[in-house]
Amino acid sequence: MSAERGATGPVGVIGGVGPLATVYFMDKVVRLTQASRDQDHVDMVVLQHATIPDRTEYILGRSDDNPGPVMADDARTLERVGVSFIVVPCNTAHHFTAEVVNATSVPVLSIVDETIAEVVDHRPGTSVVGILATSGTLAAQVYQHAAQARGLQSVVPTDDEQAVVMRVIYDQVKAGQPADLVALRSVVDALVARGAQTIVLGCTELSVVADDAALLDDPLYVDSLDVLARRTIERTGRTVR
Repeated sequence: MSAERGATGPVGVIGGVGPLATVYFMDKVVRLTQASRDQDHVDMVVLQHATIPDRTEYILGRSDDNPGPVMADDARTLERVGVSFIVVPCNTAHHFTAEVVNATSVPVLSIVDETIAEVVDHRPGTSVVGILATSGTLAAQVYQHAAQARGLQSVVPTDDEQAVVMRVIYDQVKAGQPADLVALRSVVDALVARGAQTIVLGCTELSVVADDAALLDDPLYVDSLDVLARRTIERTGRTVR
């Protein structure tokens, strides 16, 4: 369900997945909004729900704790507050979007669909995207399906390369440790060698890396958290800097 442009109520954020990525999302919304005073900024109601069960562990069958009903309850809570639309700054959580949509009448802005739309609309000539994401996101194939629906092919890391990506996401960013940029870049180089013309950062922990290391100065990358922040601002009728 799409969010209507020019929505007047606060934006509802199902956050905590992960906690740092949610804070970076809020920071991006503030920094990217064209504003000259407090009242020009976006109203947000944020549930920093860090104890939502791990999305990847459930998708891969390593946990019986289903995040879907928990996220659906959060959506109902946000609906009671009166939010105009809901965003979830987590790509792996996109696998459970249907449960969130079905739980309430509030529109949900899709981080995955908006990111692929960004590639199609603003990366002319791209026919193949490389996807960096959690193993859960890749297993659910949310980006592969979204890319295919827009006429794009996708390439993903090998098992060994994916182990590097997961180490960066879980052992480094989620654990509050520095990211191994050299190792991550080696995976990016491998995807480019296999035909990727644009690299989608399809995990919001990788968005944290991108922000800290200024990766978005390189037009090779499209960052899902950055895209979600920009589209959130636009849907409220405000202007992106």
